[in-house]
Amino acid sequence: MKKLSVMVLVLGLVLVALAGCGPKKAVDTSAGGSGAAAGKKIVVGIDDKFAPMGFRDDNNEIVGFDIDFARAAGEQMGREMEFQPIDWKSKESELMSGRIDLIWNGYTINEDRKAKVLFTKPYLKNSQVVAVLDKSDITKLSDLEGKEVGLQSLSSAADALDSSVLKSKVKVSEYADNVLALSDLKNGRTKAVVIDEVVIKYYMSKEHETFRLLEEALSPEEYGVGVKKGNEELLNELQAALDELNKNGKAAEISEKWFGEDKVLK
Repeated sequence: MKKLSVMVLVLGLVLVALAGCGPKKAVDTSAGGSGAAAGKKIVVGIDDKFAPMGFRDDNNEIVGFDIDFARAAGEQMGREMEFQPIDWKSKESELMSGRIDLIWNGYTINEDRKAKVLFTKPYLKNSQVVAVLDKSDITKLSDLEGKEVGLQSLSSAADALDSSVLKSKVKVSEYADNVLALSDLKNGRTKAVVIDEVVIKYYMSKEHETFRLLEEALSPEEYGVGVKKGNEELLNELQAALDELNKNGKAAEISEKWFGEDKVLK
């Protein structure tokens, strides 16, 4: 009887071992992600005062074109997008430290930034323009000589002004965000603001007869998504998702919602 019990025990252990050696279940990548990356959260660094690309609405919810575009890309990739407001002056440092995975909020592609981050293909065209109050007597760039001009610190607006003929002819006031810069313009503390065209046109659509743009633009540019150097896997995964959103019409749909037209680069 004792021998029989031992034999039953040994047989049971053998069957358990054989079950453990059976074929392993395949990873489900049907949601769009690949292998171990599928389902992993992606942290997106944004400036939450950069309407209409990414900003807080009246309910303090983060909304905007880039927010919708990122979420759609996340769905395509089978990944959750988490939006992390950051100090825009430290955006590359945030990316390189690993605190965020992407810089995605009207992030202008230029040579200096290319040396620091990887970029997706451009997805939207923009220009740096000069906004003044509608009642201002300033009509051209030369009228700004000797006057106070506002802009967002360490932004492409600052780069555009630095490379223009105005660089040494105006006094510059730098702000943490465009909201503060436009507030000082309305209060008369500055005479103009250098700003992204896509941003100021959004404010002009909300505040009729407040602002006016000078006809001379400072710099044409394009927006892209920034990825940490060395992370080509994420870059390629994201680019494939953006390409698909262009093909299936979702990118155009999001653009129509925020701009009233399809502005996304194909």
